[in-house]
Amino acid sequence: MSMKEKDRKKIGTLCCVVGAVCWGVSGTCSEALFRSYEIDTSWVTAIRMSVTGILLLGWTAARKKGTLTAMVKDKKTAVQLLLFALAGLLLCQYTYLAAIKSSNSGTATVLQNLSIVLIAIFICITTRTLPKKKQTVSILLALIGVWLIATKGSFTSLELSGPGLFWGFGAAAGAASYSLLSRNPVSKWGSLPVTGFGMLIGGLVFFLITRSWYLPTGLDGYASLLLAIIVFVGTLGAFTLFVQGVSMVGPVTAALLACLEPLTAALLSAVWLGSVFTAAELIGFACILSTVFLLSREI
Repeated sequence: MSMKEKDRKKIGTLCCVVGAVCWGVSGTCSEALFRSYEIDTSWVTAIRMSVTGILLLGWTAARKKGTLTAMVKDKKTAVQLLLFALAGLLLCQYTYLAAIKSSNSGTATVLQNLSIVLIAIFICITTRTLPKKKQTVSILLALIGVWLIATKGSFTSLELSGPGLFWGFGAAAGAASYSLLSRNPVSKWGSLPVTGFGMLIGGLVFFLITRSWYLPTGLDGYASLLLAIIVFVGTLGAFTLFVQGVSMVGPVTAALLACLEPLTAALLSAVWLGSVFTAAELIGFACILSTVFLLSREI
């Protein structure tokens, strides 16, 4: 490997690491926001998606003139973008925030990582093939991990709330849907304009449905700071950095480095917000995160 290629790998790794950490920080800031203020997840989802979409499309328009117009005129792309926005990004963003509100950022982020298992199952079903050994082991590890997180090792009671578990699975389904629905348009147009349109469409739809132009009462400077971190650090910055990193180190390495997101969220949630994780939960986290290592080369 040449020195230039080594430098490229180092920069790409750094981008993935910083991007994943930014996502983890954003998740904990969301948890702090929901703990301190009476704010609906719908409003936060609409704001973060709309602002991010506008900024990404503005950046694309400045760098690649004509791309956005061409995407809108392409009917097939328009349909793909609509599905990606509503069944992918919007579902992913809303369920993730709802999972944080119902549990904590560490648990929500780990449960979201079940998406890689759902994608593996989806591929097996659509290709009509039986799961490989790694896939079978990963599914079993995921089930064990979810059971440990939900029950904390108890055989008689559910420790994680029903809504927390429901939205956690929803976050995993949303992340899987987002990944699968993005493949075709991203391969044709690139990730930034596709994500920009997806964010803007999903954000505006939710903005109108939830009438998010009304500001929640009681917001102060601290709330504004948390929102700014969620939007600019955890959505715009994290995505831009991580996508750049993927292009430089490849999807396999990027998927492994993305494990820093739940680890960051869990650590910050414990240190900053006082969340307590039992030994059973930590083992459950490890079981779910291990599926990323097993499946990263299978998908």
